[in-house]
Amino acid sequence: MELRLHRYGNARSRTTSFVPTVNPQGSAMQTITKHYIDGASVESHGSEVMDIIKPTNGQVIARVTLADGEDTRHAIAAAKSAFATFGRSTKEERIKILRRLHQAASARVDDLTASMVEEYGGVVRFAGLIVQSGVNAFLAAEQALQELPLTRKWGKTTITLEPVGVAGLITAWNANALFICLKLASAVAAGCTVVIKPSELSSLQTRVLVEALHEANLPKGLLNVVTGRGNVVGAELVRNPDVAKISFTGSVAVGKSIMRDGAETMKRVTLELGGKSPTILLDDAVLDQAIPSALVMAFMNSGQACAAGTRLLVPKSRLDDVRRAIIDAMPAFSVGDPADPKTVVGPMVSQAQYDRVQSYIRKGIEEGAEVLVGGEGHPKGFETGYFVKPTVFVNVKNSMAIAQQEIFGPVLSVIACDSEVEAIKIANDSEYGLHAAVLGTDLTRARRVASQIRSGRVVINNMTDDPQAPWGGFKYSGVGREYGRYGIEAFLEPRAILE
Repeated sequence: MELRLHRYGNARSRTTSFVPTVNPQGSAMQTITKHYIDGASVESHGSEVMDIIKPTNGQVIARVTLADGEDTRHAIAAAKSAFATFGRSTKEERIKILRRLHQAASARVDDLTASMVEEYGGVVRFAGLIVQSGVNAFLAAEQALQELPLTRKWGKTTITLEPVGVAGLITAWNANALFICLKLASAVAAGCTVVIKPSELSSLQTRVLVEALHEANLPKGLLNVVTGRGNVVGAELVRNPDVAKISFTGSVAVGKSIMRDGAETMKRVTLELGGKSPTILLDDAVLDQAIPSALVMAFMNSGQACAAGTRLLVPKSRLDDVRRAIIDAMPAFSVGDPADPKTVVGPMVSQAQYDRVQSYIRKGIEEGAEVLVGGEGHPKGFETGYFVKPTVFVNVKNSMAIAQQEIFGPVLSVIACDSEVEAIKIANDSEYGLHAAVLGTDLTRARRVASQIRSGRVVINNMTDDPQAPWGGFKYSGVGREYGRYGIEAFLEPRAILE
């Protein structure tokens, strides 16, 4: 889940942010000129216009006017004003709002999925799951809030968990609806008001989601959304003293700058950063089950996922069998039109991301790794757009760049290990620690191995999820946790009253 930035009682009028225009080729194009501030669509003060490029063919499909510092400050002021009231709301009032948010977002699941396929190039079979997970985040937050005691007492001491204040939520382009809904749900459950800076690459998806959430009839100023660049909108959120909390999903470099720059105003921060997730295949694994599972984890969301299992650690004694099993399984991981339910791997989000993935494939070859499947260039028949070949390297050493650095594309490195002990050592030999997997028949053994991996989450035998389980990483994968009560607590501060 990676974001690459440079530096980082209320009636509503239903005002659309889109005005139909026509591009030089004569096809319809959409234009976004507004942000969502204080419960209404507001014309952008910022004037920079950015093209939205369809990743399947490289064509301009929309133009968006980006926010500037004044737009951001306007949104922060609205959130600050709303917090004066919403910050004193009861648990019951927040639960009602979470239910309305869920209902409003649920009504637009199909539209949200379609916009993710169109703008991001997410394959529809996976995009639908991502969107639904985002929508369900409101229900998960409601459940967690109901079970979370906001007050504790002993003797003459009373402890209350208080909302931290205005929260700046900075989200990534690879799962737009999920990130926005997840962070918003936790902040609302805690009693915070928010200013969201979604990725500018997700402008069409954001427009659909904002339209949906507007129907939840939220208190004015609770939700504000300004789309702009990280070094403009994001920077204002990080340095503005009226923003108490930053929740960021993105790159390590930007995460570091947020911690550094946010220290000036004592920002509370939650950072979900990168990953180079290991999958340990034990020597008792059934390969015709384990290898497809490993490839699903490597290529999910077209490889553009921080949780992607991009290092496959296998016993040397089974390496030849693993090679054959990967070759046999690869035809099921088809590249194609992301709107086709049969497609598993879609295009990269942008030309820059395509170029990045290609550079790592070349680097792997230069470092001496063997291309088992895939390789450089476009897949046959998909020369237009940002499609890459799902690639598997073998004879990879863990010291190679392709094994250490987050590529953020469908590139898997297979690393042979002499023993289970070495596999665990290699799994932990990374600056990241976000996600991991263990594949094997003996569950007791698999659990023992999982308990030794320095990672925020470890799955056994399948890519699974629990919306109440914490999400976040060790080491350079970030600071803090999201999901469930852990995500809500990240927006709370304890206050003690003693008599």
